Formats: sequence, structure tokens, C-alpha cells
Amino acid sequence: LGDVYKRQSLVTVVALMAQGLTDESFRYHLMSAKANGITQEEIAEIVTHAAFYCGWPKAWAVFRMAKEVWNDENE
Repeated sequence: LGDVYKRQSLVTVVALMAQGLTDESFRYHLMSAKANGITQEEIAEIVTHAAFYCGWPKAWAVFRMAKEVWNDENE
């Protein structure tokens, strides 16, 4: 069941990124991805791959927020 939530988190992050919906509410989805087992390295790989299709401006917005989420030890 853990892998299912992990995959769902990945799809959600990429789908929102593709739409450019990277406002502050997007942080919740990144936190869920982290809680579901997505590592910092995995999120970086996923966002880099998706950037070629979604656009680098959107990817940079996600990178900045993901860096904050994965570096926050309280989450």
C-alpha cells in the first residue's frame, strides 16, 4: 500500500507542476510526497525530468519549495 501512495504523490506533484499550480497550497502535496517515502533525490529527479515537458520556470518554483520541505526536519 505504501508504494501506491508514493506513486499517487508523484503523479499529483507532476500534475500540479504541469498546470503551474505551485502556490503555497502546493507545499501540502510536497509534504505528503515526503511523508509517503519520496526522498530528496527522487523529488529532484522527478522535477528535473518533468521540467523538460512542463517548463523550467515551473520546475524552479517546485525546486525552491521542495528544498524547503525536505530540509525542514520538523515535517
